[in-house]
Amino acid sequence: MRSSSHGSTRVKTETIHIESRTERLSIVREFVSDAARRAGFSDEEVGKIALAVDEACTNIIKHAYKFDPNQDIAVSVSTEDRLFVVRIRDHGRTFDPSGLQPPNMKEYLSHFRRGGLGVHLMRSLMDKVEYSIVPGTTNEVRLTKNLPQ
Repeated sequence: MRSSSHGSTRVKTETIHIESRTERLSIVREFVSDAARRAGFSDEEVGKIALAVDEACTNIIKHAYKFDPNQDIAVSVSTEDRLFVVRIRDHGRTFDPSGLQPPNMKEYLSHFRRGGLGVHLMRSLMDKVEYSIVPGTTNEVRLTKNLPQ
């Protein structure tokens, strides 16, 4: 794990890098939770942000890297204007969620399905979820939450 910090008076960004292993997700949750608390979020909101980030990282490990434990995931947190922003970058297989429809939860639960709710969960926990892809280079998911008043 590597960590760095940089920024101006308006935007301060902190970044960590972890290996793409599920056992490293606790480091990410702690890193993001600490930053969210410092930004003024309640314990409940901190938990929601950490869960959304956990889901995003899990999707990268499972889908972008196909469980290859030797890949890099970069997680950055920053406060920009009135926003708390988490950027998660990887170099794995690309994913375009734009065509995903919200799941029919009644049908989902009646078939005892597991998994497949990560993007829906992230969208419901955060104020905004955006994806940017530079083919063959970098994937980024940007999770945004409005700062508390």
